[in-house]
Amino acid sequence: MAPTADLDTLRAFAAEVALQGAHVAARWFRQPVAVECKGEKAGFDPVTEADRAAEAVMRAAIAERFPDHRIIGEEAGTTGGDSPWCWYLDPIDGTRAFIAGLPSWTTLVGLTCEGRPVAGAIVQPVLKEVFTGLDAGTVRGAWRNGRPIAVAPRPALAEAVVMTTGPEYFAPAEWAAFRRLAGRCRITRYGFDAYAYAMLAAGHVDRVAEAGLAAHDIMALVPLVRGAGGVISG
Repeated sequence: MAPTADLDTLRAFAAEVALQGAHVAARWFRQPVAVECKGEKAGFDPVTEADRAAEAVMRAAIAERFPDHRIIGEEAGTTGGDSPWCWYLDPIDGTRAFIAGLPSWTTLVGLTCEGRPVAGAIVQPVLKEVFTGLDAGTVRGAWRNGRPIAVAPRPALAEAVVMTTGPEYFAPAEWAAFRRLAGRCRITRYGFDAYAYAMLAAGHVDRVAEAGLAAHDIMALVPLVRGAGGVISG
């Protein structure tokens, strides 16, 4: 594992890469944008020219700085060799929200070392928010626009705010389980994709439950939630 100073540098670089991708994607936000269905999942599975352009810029930035690191992105797959360091990219998490003109989409960059998520960044450029997290042994922390954040004191379920992106992502048994959870909480909210995890890390949401997440969906979120003192698991 890298020394503490190197980890903080990597966290800052993750934020820089996410910002670059977010700013590219934002050029198409609430503008005419070409939309296709990838067809990799059941139903409508959208990808836009903004997704692809943003990921290309992010990949180029990482390859220039760390040419030996692996990169796994939602749109362009895996590149690089067998380095223990691997970057996970989601140029627009919440493409449906992006297409609908909703400012809840984010750009995600996660970094793993030997398979363990150690640093992550979530950027929402419309709201001008940059969330970063570290979770590497005794080195932990989470920040929003450079200021430390932490999860809220764990409330009883009856006082909790719970979130999920939407029922369409759950199998029937999973959806029934979520409804049982939601029925015991004070407030249930839907939508927001990865942004819900940022709100969890910042102490505004108490629980997020999802299904069917890919590696590029989650690797940036793990260090943020754990760095903020939260628990995230399968």
